Amino acid sequence: MPKKPKLNEVACPKCKEPIAVDAEICPHCKSVFTADEVASRKKGHAQAKAFGCGAVIMGVLLIAMCSDVEKPPPLTDDPSDVPVASATASPTPRATETADADAEPLANNLTGPQNNAARSAVQYLGIGGFSRRGLIEQLSSDAGDGYDVADATAAVDSLDVDWNEQAARSARQYLDISGFSCDGLIEQLSSSSGDQYTKSQAEFGAQHAGAC
Repeated sequence: MPKKPKLNEVACPKCKEPIAVDAEICPHCKSVFTADEVASRKKGHAQAKAFGCGAVIMGVLLIAMCSDVEKPPPLTDDPSDVPVASATASPTPRATETADADAEPLANNLTGPQNNAARSAVQYLGIGGFSRRGLIEQLSSDAGDGYDVADATAAVDSLDVDWNEQAARSARQYLDISGFSCDGLIEQLSSSSGDQYTKSQAEFGAQHAGAC
């Protein structure tokens, strides 16, 4: 199994082993890369780092906002003082309604870990665009949330997500950082080392973001 790339490394597009961002030859499979391929790789890596920093900032803001939520009332011995739970409360996660993402649970039969993974998925979708494969990988990878792959998959599939619109969100985020050609943005959105959208989703995203 290929090793995980370090901070200044990326996965070789041929053998998937980690190589330096500016490597012209893969030391593992000996693949030779053109100057354009190296430049594109460095550009994509820089954009991914910039997006990651933005996600961290959003996470910090989210934590700060949550800390301001009204605390529950203190415990009391008088049963009449205990608040009654709302009958409309839903046991399953729901995404914050935004113009870009509206993820809603499709099933109520999730296990505890799957329900937690679904909550995490909704939080990620509230920060930025994710493909189905990218979101599952974020939830299950050691560098991400560390959920079991099966639980992460069940959680993501329990949400009602428009993956075409997610691709458009991701495309707009990339264009906010730097310029992209139509083909370059589609490649970034659909590649295994990029966002992992399907080709049709990537094409939809690039077109609706105005790159094509």
